[in-house]
Amino acid sequence: MVAEKKLETLENSSVRLTITVAHDEVKKQYADIVATHSKTAQIKGFRKGKVPAEIMERKFGDALRYEAIQKILDTSLREAFDSIEEKPLPYSQPALDGELDFDIEKDLTFSVLYDVFPKIELGPTTGLTVEEPQVEVTDDDIAHELKTLQEQNSIVEEKEGGTVEKDDIVTVDYWEVDDEGVVADSKREDFVFTVGSGYNLYKFDDDVLGMKDGEEKTIEKEFPEDFENEELAGKRKRIAVAVKAIKARKLPEIDDELAQDISDKYDTLDDLKEDIKRRLESTVESRVRDTKVEALTEQLVESAKIDVPASMMEAELDMAWRNFVSQFRVPEQQVSQMLSAQGRTRDDLIEEWKPQAEKRLRGRLIVQKLIEDEKIEVTDEELDAELNRIADDASTSIDELREYYEKNNALEYVRNELRERRLFDALFERNMVKPGEKVKLLDLLQRNR
Repeated sequence: MVAEKKLETLENSSVRLTITVAHDEVKKQYADIVATHSKTAQIKGFRKGKVPAEIMERKFGDALRYEAIQKILDTSLREAFDSIEEKPLPYSQPALDGELDFDIEKDLTFSVLYDVFPKIELGPTTGLTVEEPQVEVTDDDIAHELKTLQEQNSIVEEKEGGTVEKDDIVTVDYWEVDDEGVVADSKREDFVFTVGSGYNLYKFDDDVLGMKDGEEKTIEKEFPEDFENEELAGKRKRIAVAVKAIKARKLPEIDDELAQDISDKYDTLDDLKEDIKRRLESTVESRVRDTKVEALTEQLVESAKIDVPASMMEAELDMAWRNFVSQFRVPEQQVSQMLSAQGRTRDDLIEEWKPQAEKRLRGRLIVQKLIEDEKIEVTDEELDAELNRIADDASTSIDELREYYEKNNALEYVRNELRERRLFDALFERNMVKPGEKVKLLDLLQRNR
């Protein structure tokens, strides 16, 4: 069908594909469509299937021409894409460029614009230097983990006759008040929070200290200009708080019994400590590697030339938005309303995310190209070994794990992780990895969030 095609490279990995379809092919396609519809058309004065073409054109000309154009465009584009490397990205729908002059007595020439996979010019991949943070698991780190386990295994009890103290779990009603009384739509009932966590709109943790069950009081709060909630920033508010319930956590002793309660694989507290140390050391190894990978990738991104297509960036940002929404486990509309209450919109967040999203996208494109250039593959045996390792770490059976990954189409994800691991192993060998600064474990974990 395609008599001629021409491809022009534009900015941002966009192209213009111009296609010419010969007039005899245009005429044939149009005639076929007219003939097809004339077989079923019912027009007064003509038998079914015997309507002349000129009558069909007179009554349905615009619709027939539209259908012919769509068929010619679809067929010729498929044919053209099959014969060129510059195929459109999955999320880049070819868009017609300019007006379309359809005349069955003439060749049909049209152009479409679409994005293609970007060309990637790598900078140097050797002679680079990355620093490896020096991290040691200390007794304090183990004690911190034990404290967390102690809190997770605490018992929550009603606090009879007591007053609110830090770390208590409190149920309150609260509302704003002004000279007219209760401010409309400001009341929140049966709100539960841990005192000292700061997880409440007005940050009244310190203000409820010492209050008793059933007590109500009004507090005045003056919020700084840089307060996290823009609706409250720089304002003075009066908030009434009524305590409805006070609960306290009863912490278990950190001893052999706690270790046994946590898991039957621990007989003593020392067993638990040894396992905590092993897990923390494994975490350190993983996070240190992540730090090195990030540092090396950043250098590769800085030196590479990539013309990122707009549709690829849009897809990346859309994924970031969907991940953001999923964190709240509520409908997207509700997340938008929450943002609106803070004077923000989806577009505001997207704009903030753009620099990091582009850096992240460029990094993935570079890694993908390096894996292809170095022809890194992962065998089924290597995949099985990795699944066994994951199953051991998760204390689950290999069959259950494989079933989970297959059900969620995640086996290829594991395979890609192995490819990337092998790539960076090779890159670390070719470049200098030198000891970096000493870093505390908690700082390392915060850095890699």
